[in-house]
Amino acid sequence: MKRQALAALLVAALSGSALIGGLAVARAGAHQTQPAALAPPAQHVAQTMAAPREQLSLLAMSQDPNQWVMPSLNYANTRHSSLDQITTQNVSGLKAAWTMSTGATRGHEGQPLVVGNTMYLESAYPNHVYAVDLSDYHIIWQYTPKQDAFAVSVACCDLVNRGVAYGDGKIIAAALDGQIIALDAATGRVVWNFKNDDPERGQTTTAAPLVVGNRVIVGVSGGEFGVRGYLTGLDLATGHKIWRAYSMGPDSDVLIGSQFTGPHGQGTATWQGDQWKVGGGTTWGWYSYDPNLDLLYYGTGNPGTWNPSQRPGDNKWSMTIFARKPETGQAVWAYQMTPHDKWDYDGINEMILVDLKKGDQTIPGLVHFDRNGFGYELDRRTGKLLLAQKFDPSVNWADSIDMASGRPVLNASKATRAGVNVSNICPAAMGNKDQQPASYDPQTGYFIIPTNHNCMDYKAFAVKYKSGFPFVGAIVKMYPGPGGNRGAVIAWDPSDGHIVWTDKERFPAWGGVLTTDGGVAFYGTMDGWFKAIDTKTGNQLWKFKMPSGVIANPITYMHDGKQYVALMSGVGGWAGIGLAAGLAEPTAGLGAVNAAQDLSRYTNLGGDLVVFSL
Repeated sequence: MKRQALAALLVAALSGSALIGGLAVARAGAHQTQPAALAPPAQHVAQTMAAPREQLSLLAMSQDPNQWVMPSLNYANTRHSSLDQITTQNVSGLKAAWTMSTGATRGHEGQPLVVGNTMYLESAYPNHVYAVDLSDYHIIWQYTPKQDAFAVSVACCDLVNRGVAYGDGKIIAAALDGQIIALDAATGRVVWNFKNDDPERGQTTTAAPLVVGNRVIVGVSGGEFGVRGYLTGLDLATGHKIWRAYSMGPDSDVLIGSQFTGPHGQGTATWQGDQWKVGGGTTWGWYSYDPNLDLLYYGTGNPGTWNPSQRPGDNKWSMTIFARKPETGQAVWAYQMTPHDKWDYDGINEMILVDLKKGDQTIPGLVHFDRNGFGYELDRRTGKLLLAQKFDPSVNWADSIDMASGRPVLNASKATRAGVNVSNICPAAMGNKDQQPASYDPQTGYFIIPTNHNCMDYKAFAVKYKSGFPFVGAIVKMYPGPGGNRGAVIAWDPSDGHIVWTDKERFPAWGGVLTTDGGVAFYGTMDGWFKAIDTKTGNQLWKFKMPSGVIANPITYMHDGKQYVALMSGVGGWAGIGLAAGLAEPTAGLGAVNAAQDLSRYTNLGGDLVVFSL
């Protein structure tokens, strides 16, 4: 079958019960690099540097608050800056300092990097990458990859991108069609290009890579197409694949060996027959790393299909937090949050690494706010569960998490099954929080969390697998949760898992949060407001209307003695897929369209970077 014809069939198959980024078009033109004869970034790490030294260099750079050198600022994913020039007392004087268009108009879910005197950013598809001189804001270079346009047809949840990574003098960019591209940070020249996935099998890439030592860590998307998820470790110098760890299958595929402290053989034993081969568990979220333990942390997504009646068993290792050795990919421990998922509660949200006070002990902790509506605290050394509490009181699919077994105590009336329309399940499939990252504020001790507040009706049905075609098997309809608001930003106290304050939002709070030592938290909203609030109280201190709705993540940096806050606008993502892709059927967009039919009254598509200062 010709590719364009297959794309047309995918459009028909996805409308109404799944979603589509758009029709396949003719192949994009050749990649475009626009260099200028300019000096390289001020802090340029030598490409010949040995791996351990480079790791230390990145660690040191991430501790310099003047820069923002990793997607989440640091390996711990705190998104908290020690900069304090902008405070609760003066933030009301914040003004737009400079702006630029990204040249793309789909969902922007990422954030810029600041390395020395240069800002680097990547747009939504077609994934323009820019290097911008912070002295006068001119574009040093631009790179646009030549892509397999078929990826547009199989991209779940909009044509988003979550940003670039930096390491060893290279910018690492991920393209929608699965290319992982290393660009010389000074010139934009392609150093290497690795093909991480195949769109014709339903595989795409949307996550931001992470550089750990001499490894580039990259994930894959495509759980709604029966993709068997995997995480890949590439060589930073050459782009060669060093290891690949699948989310399910034989232990040899999952890279479970003698170091693993959990049960063995579960990647096949918890599936019926060969269903693990189309088992989902994709890895499109955020990654964190503890350099003292030398452990990499990430989560896996939903099992395929969405019809749980077709895949009896716990379906390991979908919906799982993994700890691995980044050099080899070998698993050390794993914790599955939602065994035998019946609601599409992907476990890919960020793992925030902080020290937790438990009684008279201080424990190296991992804190994770899952799609399923529970906030989890684990000992990041062992995976031992320390606490699990709801971070939205509307959660009704489970009553609690059993602390002895770690399994949810299910509400049988909200369990989905084939042929039955189960109504009023909270949260909806997009969860009480999706990929939009939270921030840990050490001054208050609170996690400031952007949340969703939708519920859903869910009817599962039988579906057959065919490579490259939707493998969903459910019709979903989402709508506002109790109280009518569809989102909120909350403060969560990790000492006992209680909500300290709540700022309700009209739409899901689909953008990330930044906190600072100035006592200010920043976040953007889908209806286009960029807000500053007091971390202690949640009181609003300032707001600014952005060119488009916000689903991206703010950063802050210093330049010439002045603190700046930067954010991209460009509405879309799963929560805004109706507006982004022009979908109107209430159950389209995997059920998300119904929950945001009024979004066009408040914002429109766009793609811009806006930078603020006092």
